Amino acid sequence: MKETYKSRVYTDRPSYTDFDPPHKFQAIISIVEKRLMEHPNAICSYSGGADSDIMIDVIERARTGLNLPPIKYVFFNTGLEMKATRDHVKATAKKYGVEIEEVRPKVNIVTAARTYGIPFVSKIMSGGLSDWQKKGIPLSIADEYNDAENKPTKREELRNRYPKCESVINFLCCCNSAGEPRPNIQLVINSSKYMLDFISEYPPDFQISAKCCDYCKKQIAHKIQKTYDMIITGERRAEGGMRSVPRKDNTTLCFGETSSGQYRLRPLYYVTDSDKAWYKDYYNIRYSDAYEVYGLTRTGCCGCPISYKAVKDLEKIRPYEPNVVKAAWNIFGKSYEYRAKYNAYKEARRMEDHRKILKHQLSLFAQEVV
Repeated sequence: MKETYKSRVYTDRPSYTDFDPPHKFQAIISIVEKRLMEHPNAICSYSGGADSDIMIDVIERARTGLNLPPIKYVFFNTGLEMKATRDHVKATAKKYGVEIEEVRPKVNIVTAARTYGIPFVSKIMSGGLSDWQKKGIPLSIADEYNDAENKPTKREELRNRYPKCESVINFLCCCNSAGEPRPNIQLVINSSKYMLDFISEYPPDFQISAKCCDYCKKQIAHKIQKTYDMIITGERRAEGGMRSVPRKDNTTLCFGETSSGQYRLRPLYYVTDSDKAWYKDYYNIRYSDAYEVYGLTRTGCCGCPISYKAVKDLEKIRPYEPNVVKAAWNIFGKSYEYRAKYNAYKEARRMEDHRKILKHQLSLFAQEVV
């Protein structure tokens, strides 16, 4: 029997991940208590979203239960935030009797998008396509690589032909720097099915980039967090994407030391959606109107095209905050339209592939009958 591969995120996970919700959160609160006693000079990013609501409740229960000193809470306002979110941040601060500092970036979302480009599909895809646009490497190198009998030799040839383009070559050719095929990892163009063919047939007429996240959140966050001993964030493995894979500083992603010598605590990393639902009901947590009234299931950066539900979510927001929806379309509209075109292309290709498979199967069946 073939053994099923399981990543370190699964094999190294702490025992409490298999507990039922009451005992899981009891363990999590104990962990938070321990880490806050060890590193009281802590800062926590609060977004106003559902995960943040669970996280701040867990932290405050741990902190007040042991009469520990207050920690720093920060809300990063990108410049495109729903009123529902901004109001909820204020209400949450009042509920717990804490200060949640609102911080705005020097480069807001509008300026960042116009200067550097807008996201498309995912941060990884946006980064790869952004580098491709800057370097100007032809997409045809993917065909060269795929057709080559000696792929490491072809990879070396491409390296010499396009110096200082390592990551772009790997991204387009779906390989690593040694020339070994890596078609099934997240860091290559066809991690989104048929993407290379789609880009070849319908090149984007706008600049793609995920730099808006860097300038509107990451850079300002790093600047503020650098004076604190411990950084607390609300990532959960259930969110998927890059949050579901191990990192060098910590395989389990719950607690670890960063390269800067700071500590990072992710208390909710192994909390599932059902765990969250139990906690919300048991402790009577009220999310923002974005969830409770508008009907969103996730907020994040308002209107960000990385969400596959961005356009549908904007329509849920429209009756309540039409100006936010208008602003999102002005900033990200080209990416929304390009995503819709890609989705249609992908579906057409899937149907075409399905017909080819069916035709082949019918042909084999006919031969057997004869």
